[in-house]
Amino acid sequence: MSGAEVTMLREPEIVKLGGFSEETLSQLINKAAEMEDSGTRIALISGAFLDIGYRAQTLIGDQERPETFVIDLEGVDCFTYIDYVEALRLAGSYQEFKDNLRKVRYRLGKVSFERRNHFFTDWREFNSECVRDVTEQVGQQRIRKVRKMLNRKDDGTLYVPGIPLTERDITYIPSDVIDAEVIRNLETGDYAGFYSGAQGLDVSHVGIVIKKGSSIYLRHASSDTNYKKVLDQDFFAYVCKKDGLIVLRPVN
Repeated sequence: MSGAEVTMLREPEIVKLGGFSEETLSQLINKAAEMEDSGTRIALISGAFLDIGYRAQTLIGDQERPETFVIDLEGVDCFTYIDYVEALRLAGSYQEFKDNLRKVRYRLGKVSFERRNHFFTDWREFNSECVRDVTEQVGQQRIRKVRKMLNRKDDGTLYVPGIPLTERDITYIPSDVIDAEVIRNLETGDYAGFYSGAQGLDVSHVGIVIKKGSSIYLRHASSDTNYKKVLDQDFFAYVCKKDGLIVLRPVN
């Protein structure tokens, strides 16, 4: 086989577009590309997922099974939802969406279980060209800083077997100090991670900040048995029930 005939082989992939198609995704991408502001683009793109059902464990790969590149828009969990939204935000075409998803979900775009971003703050560490941590900017003097050993439970076992422990500094805004000023500092399109006080975790849930007039919502894939879908909920009412807030803002 000559050098000109050699083609690069991609890893196995599974694509389920659900109610979308390559054409409708391309139309969504093109419409979003007309918007200069990242937050506005995210609001548009994430809104296209409203009412899509919640589905956990759609990704394939663990310490025993090789990772498969998965696009599954038939159902999403809180993390795959923001994966898809961010990859679409950065795309100029359907193929770019697929390429971006590799980069958003995996370190250096290399599809493997070990390189998957399993924690919300992995985005801060490995997707810094796409998002930046603005928690301190949003919370100002209300923030707290902690150092955590991610992935290790209280009993010493692992949340995600097959990936190493990671010691990480985390800045968060405690929920009991989130007031009108903090809410004003949030922007549409911010990725919200709800800080977890549990050992070994950075967040317990993630979603997207959406502002509409004087109201603010959390747009997220809810696992709550009352919903089990992507929906908008009152942001302040939601965050008050959590330990705190971490905010990552898209880079234009």
